[in-house]
Amino acid sequence: MRVRVLYHDHCFDGAASAAFFSRFLRGAFHPDAEFLYTGMAHKASQIFEDSLFDGDVNAIVDFKYSSNPKLTWWFDHHESAFLSPEDEEHFRRDTSGKKMYDPEYKSCTGFIAAMAREKFGFEAPDLAELVRWADIVDGAQYASAREAVELEAPATKLVLVIEGVRDSETVQKIIRQMQSHRLAEIILDPEIQAIYQPLYHKHLESIELIRRQARDDGTVVFFDLTEYPVEGYSKFIPYYLFPDSLYTVSVLISSFRTKVSVGSNPWAAKPLRHNLAKICERYGGGGHARVGAISFPKGAVEEARRVAREIVEVLRQ
Repeated sequence: MRVRVLYHDHCFDGAASAAFFSRFLRGAFHPDAEFLYTGMAHKASQIFEDSLFDGDVNAIVDFKYSSNPKLTWWFDHHESAFLSPEDEEHFRRDTSGKKMYDPEYKSCTGFIAAMAREKFGFEAPDLAELVRWADIVDGAQYASAREAVELEAPATKLVLVIEGVRDSETVQKIIRQMQSHRLAEIILDPEIQAIYQPLYHKHLESIELIRRQARDDGTVVFFDLTEYPVEGYSKFIPYYLFPDSLYTVSVLISSFRTKVSVGSNPWAAKPLRHNLAKICERYGGGGHARVGAISFPKGAVEEARRVAREIVEVLRQ
């Protein structure tokens, strides 16, 4: 039996969700199944092609819903989980008991673990560390910006690898290792270390780049990295550099899109008044109440900049 798992690529919670779901499905339903993984990325024109669902069992974890009849399992916790009202209605009508959604969970990994235990009696005590760190990473539950940025814990080092590596094969290797290895063992894998070390140096460079480029008005930190070869950055760097800020808005170009990222300071001393998912949804994006993003075609830099400026003005209110 072939199980195809579509997961949020280059995301710690996406990888951890795929790992926990695989352990759950193997332990509760299909002990001899072959698991195949496909990383999914949010794009300006998001579609689920029929060819993606090529397994005997097909699953999506930590990513948007699909009404494709070949989809067997779905778990998500993003506030912006549906591409259309029709998709949401399709989900509401589902009676399989295998498609589940709850935006109250800090991580999709934690959600899958809870549903596997409550609905199917499945537990994996050896993956408790993985679930705990998925909650910390995706729920921005770090004790401080320093813990998130200075990368002392094995999990934070793996976050850097998963988010920074260009290929999906490395992420899928980590997904397979997560199912039976502790995080400290995974990061010490020589192949993973060979990827981590140059990414760590780029991480240090990105801290200094954001320090130079960012403009902090006391409420919003804004920076435009479209003229620099930066695929991504730790979303906690702005709060590490500007601890009194409330929000961050940035623009950057990746290999396949121009992206506006919008975030909020988990350690903010003042109340956070805005739902960032709702703001991003106005422009075709989405996310969570405290973090969101909008994808544009790669060449749409000026449009992305315009939207970023509009969002900055909204967040200042």
